[in-house]
Order: sequence, then C-alpha cells, then structure tokens
Amino acid sequence: MPEIRRRTKDDPAAARMWGGRFRGDLDPQVAAFTTSLPFDRRLYRADILGSIAHATMLGRCGIVPAEEADRLVGGLREILREVDAGVLEIQGAEDIHTFVEVTLGARVGAAARRLHTARSRNDQVATDLRVYLKAEIVKIIGRTVALQQVVLAMAEAHSSVIIPGYTHLQRAQPVLLSHHLLAYAWMLHRDVGRFRDAFARTDMLPLGAAALAGTSYPIDPRLVADLLGFSRIAENSLDATSDRDFAVEFVSAASLLMTHLSRLAAEIVLWTTAEFGFVELLDTISTGSSIMPQKKNPDAAELIRGKAGRVLGDLVTLLAVLRGLPLAYNSDLQEDKEAVFDAVDTATASLQVMGVILHGVRVNVGGIADRLRGGFMGATEIADALARRGMAFRDAHELAGRIVLSAQERGRELWELSTEEYRRFSPLLDAEIAQATTPAGAVANKRSPGGTAPERVREQIQAVRGAITESLSWLAALPAVPVERDVASPDAAGGRGGGR
Repeated sequence: MPEIRRRTKDDPAAARMWGGRFRGDLDPQVAAFTTSLPFDRRLYRADILGSIAHATMLGRCGIVPAEEADRLVGGLREILREVDAGVLEIQGAEDIHTFVEVTLGARVGAAARRLHTARSRNDQVATDLRVYLKAEIVKIIGRTVALQQVVLAMAEAHSSVIIPGYTHLQRAQPVLLSHHLLAYAWMLHRDVGRFRDAFARTDMLPLGAAALAGTSYPIDPRLVADLLGFSRIAENSLDATSDRDFAVEFVSAASLLMTHLSRLAAEIVLWTTAEFGFVELLDTISTGSSIMPQKKNPDAAELIRGKAGRVLGDLVTLLAVLRGLPLAYNSDLQEDKEAVFDAVDTATASLQVMGVILHGVRVNVGGIADRLRGGFMGATEIADALARRGMAFRDAHELAGRIVLSAQERGRELWELSTEEYRRFSPLLDAEIAQATTPAGAVANKRSPGGTAPERVREQIQAVRGAITESLSWLAALPAVPVERDVASPDAAGGRGGGR
C-alpha cells in the first residue's frame, strides 16, 4: 500500500489549502504559474475583513465554539493591523487566502483550522473582490466629483470667453468656453451615475454559496452581509461564485470615464499647439524635448489619452475570460483581478493628474479672439433670420451661402458687410443682421435649453452645482462597514465572536 504522509508545518504543501488526496508536491513551474499572490495580495484587507465577519457568524451560530471564534477574530484583527502598519510582509503562500489562514495558524494555533468551515475559496474570493471593489468605486466616484468641481470652477472663471466651436475640426459656430467645459462636467456626471450603478450590482454578498451548491451548516449570511456592509445576499449559489458581471460593469464604467478624460486630454493637446494657441500649460505640468530646446510638450495629457486604451483592453480581457465559461467556478476567473486592478489604478491616476493639468492651464484670451475671425461662423444666423421672416430654410441656407462666398471673395467678415450690401441679396435682411453674425451676437442668440447663450450657461452652472451636491450627498449617506469600523480598536468588538 502506498505510504500516506501527514503534512508538517515545514512541508511545502502545508502552505496550501488542499493536498490531502495528493502524493508529492506540485511541480515548481506549475506552482509558479498558478499562484496568484503577486497580484491578489492587494485583497488582504478585504480577505481579512471577510474572515472576521465569517468567524463572527460561525461563533454566533454555534458552528464553532464561541471562545474559538473570539480567538479567530482577535488573531485576524492583529494580522490586519500589522499588515497595515507594514510590520507583517505578505509572502510565501499560494494566494492571499492561504497567507491569511497560515499566518493565523501561527498566531492562534489549531483554532485557525476551523476558520474555513462553511465556505470555499470560490465564494471567499468572490466576496473579497466585491468588498475591495465597493471601496474603490466609492473612491473613484469621489475623485470624479472632485474633477467635476475643477471643471465647474474653470467654467465659472471664463464665463465671458468666446471660442470657435468645431465640427469635423472645422470652425462651425461660436460658443462660450464655459459652455464647452460644461460638456465635460456632464460627461463626468454620467460617469458618476454609471459607477453608482456598478456599486449597486457589486453590493451583494456571495459568501455562503460555498464552492457552488451552498452548505449544510446552519449559517447566517445576512449577519455576514450586515457586518461587511452589503445590502443583500446572493439569490443563487451557482451564480454567486461564478458571477463577474459587477467587475465587467465597473471596468466598462471606467472605460467610458477614460474615454471622456481622453477626449478632454486630446483637446488640451490640440489647444496648446501654435496653430490653435487657445491655452498654455504651466512649466510644472509640461515636459521638454531631448533634442529640440524650444519644445514644451503636454506629455501628461497625451499619456491620459494613451492610457484610455489600457482600460478598454481591461474590459475586453474580462469579457473574453467570461465568454463561454460553464458554471460554476473555473480557474479562468483568476484572470479577472489584474484587469480590475489595472482599471482601478489607471482611472484613479488619470483623474488625479487631469485635475492637476486643469489647474495648470492658462487661457490665452487674446489668441482665442484672433481665431474668431475667419470661418464665417455667423452664417447660420443669416439663414435663421431669413427663415424667421418667411423664407423656406433651404432657400435661406442657399442664400446665406452666396453671402459667405461674396464676403470671402472680398476679404471681409460677415459683420463687416453693410446693410446695403445685405439688402442686395434680400430685402428681408436689415441692419440687425450684421450684429447677429458677430461672435457675441451669435452666442447671445442661442437661447434654446442647453444652448450657449450666457443665461443658459448660467443655468447649466447651477444645474451642475446641484448635480455635484447630489453626488456628494450620496457619498455621505453610505453606511459604515461595521466590521471595518471595529478593526480600529481591538477592544471595540464586545460580545461573542468579536461582533459589532
């Protein structure tokens, strides 16, 4: 009969959460390939908090003795404090779950072997990712709102500056710079809404699903949900362990956020060129050339534009991992974390740097004014005036085009044509038309809801301010996470199993 070898603490297999039915050790190359500790170590806080809540529940439900549950919770709190303080280094295990359990065993002895009762790594890692991601979503929402505030302040500071508006990168119609900036404020507001939606879908506890089928122990997942700050528990154990929709939704929201930041970055890059000259960047947010001494490059904005592609790649990675996976858990899902972590890191850094860039932008009012000449951006005002006075719009459009051609041939701006010159084209055109074609006149006429007229922009500013206030109120109303709050003080547990 083959020898059955009992694992000892010095055995490499002792640092695994499995191995009883295996002879020998895992091939080192396979072990290195399958280990997730190099990246899932950042889940340490979520993993320990989840284990504290789980141990508390085991004790309260009588699944493990209350005194052992107390030791488990105390040991876990100690580990968390030491990792937070940098005293304890995370290393030497297959994954973060194994590290925590093995380290706990060194602190509390045999009681640590009870911690994994009524759970699997499948529902454990799903819980860890949700705990982690909920916290990160809240942080990203806060940073997105902070960037909205920067954009809003910039819009208010330049409320009278008129710039050319573009379609097809050709001058189209004049708009207020504040109106242009507020477009990004609304994009960011939609981003906040998408992250809030992702938060709602992430806010579900899968712990209790065990490997896939649930558990035969008399667990109380609602207690665990309360301790971890989840609003609801999973409805289906198979779905609970294999669902990563919430991660896809988060990365999708991050992709759209990065798309918006990329568009803003692209405009900053364009506006800093000599050809546009709308803005200048302070030296503190610009870089130079290794060969051309005169260069001043908007590298940070360009990098934000480039990093948008990374997060889009993270989204494609997640969708590619999930497509075709049979129920329930598969090791393919180990690949979800690096994509999520990269999206978190990239979006967070890009939000912060974009705020720094905007603080370092100086608007070149004189340069912008020069660009308001040429392009005949008031031509639509002529067509609209004729249409309001009875001419069919298509006829008015054609006539306005002929007026533009005439002005172009004479080297004149539309507002430089005399009333007599206008009347040669149509008796419907009077002395008011020249003023209407000026940048200020054209802007003032756009009084439709959401338009660029000054009074409409003032309304938008108030609306954006209200949207920001509502987002901040949502953040302020988020409930505290009881088990995380209790970690702050080792004596805060009070009661059986280190509960609230």
